[in-house]
Amino acid sequence: MKELRRDISLSNLEDFAKEVLETYKTNRIFSFYGEMGVGKTTLISKLVKLLTGEEASSPTFSLVNVYKGERTTVNHFDCYRIENSKDIESIGYEEFFYSGDYCFIEWPEKIETLIPQSGIKVYLSVHSKDEIRSVIIKT
Repeated sequence: MKELRRDISLSNLEDFAKEVLETYKTNRIFSFYGEMGVGKTTLISKLVKLLTGEEASSPTFSLVNVYKGERTTVNHFDCYRIENSKDIESIGYEEFFYSGDYCFIEWPEKIETLIPQSGIKVYLSVHSKDEIRSVIIKT
């Protein structure tokens, strides 16, 4: 398992998002781990903007938001409110996960057994300095 570690400032989030897309350009499934308020949605929003040109928002109530760009589609999942795997099975998660489109998953702990093993795991935590986030990416 390979690992990338970075401490990033919130003001450099877009540059970091570009680095992630370049480094993992053959990967399409990304799971984002971290406590509430750590910046998962903010980072995903930067990734979505770079890929599709669209502004992304949290899909907390719809479970998944789909963003279609000229060259790619991004599916942004927020599994925070999921109580069991039947909730995500009802939307046909397999069609999303195995479509070849990008899938960015917040709160993947809730559906971990359903996510393809080839996915990238992104762990975010608040650094001792408030504006800095520690990021560990595992492949």
